[in-house]
Amino acid sequence: MSYFQAQRIQHVEIIPSDHPNILIGIRRIEHGDQTALFSSEVAALGRAVAKVRRQSGAARIIARTLLGQMGFPPTPIVKTRSGVPTWPAGIVGSLAHHDTAAAAAIAEKKRIATLGIDIEPNEPLPRELVELIATPRERKVYELSLHKRRLLFVLKEAVYKSYFPIYKNIIEFQDIEIDIYARLGHVPKSNFTVSLEIIISNGNMIGLSYFEPISKRKMT
Repeated sequence: MSYFQAQRIQHVEIIPSDHPNILIGIRRIEHGDQTALFSSEVAALGRAVAKVRRQSGAARIIARTLLGQMGFPPTPIVKTRSGVPTWPAGIVGSLAHHDTAAAAAIAEKKRIATLGIDIEPNEPLPRELVELIATPRERKVYELSLHKRRLLFVLKEAVYKSYFPIYKNIIEFQDIEIDIYARLGHVPKSNFTVSLEIIISNGNMIGLSYFEPISKRKMT
């Protein structure tokens, strides 16, 4: 890793998670973040435009910073054909970005079976997306003011990212039910349920979804 890349790591903000075994980081995307990409990561991006390369570089700067806290040396995080990032053995993780900020989350697989993260500007959701995102049940349960926010959107994106690596099939927003009060996300057709967390930081809304191995869950 070059000196230029090492300097950029200083701009990663580590955010506390409610779960002690999950590390989360965010970073403002900066000009030149694409230089943080390893050659294998660049190759996996194919003909991606410069903007996408910057975003991908920023997300990987965060991920490598978090991995460094767990003792891993800088390593490529290559995207597979299905879009899922590859992680070091024993690690699960997720990457996300919007136009100006990126985020990443990682955990040990023995403690967290799968996780997903998404980041969006903390701004109103475009009007045409409101009905697309919320299920009939969610439209009944939650007030219109909540539907106009990006809360359901960012959480459902996070749920999808924790769901896909396990089931390998695409699901839509309407396939996911969010229980904000219980902090749970559910995919009924697969009987898949995950814990949820929402974080607001520096104008960003971050959604986190994770599933603990059965042996690690608290018995009630």
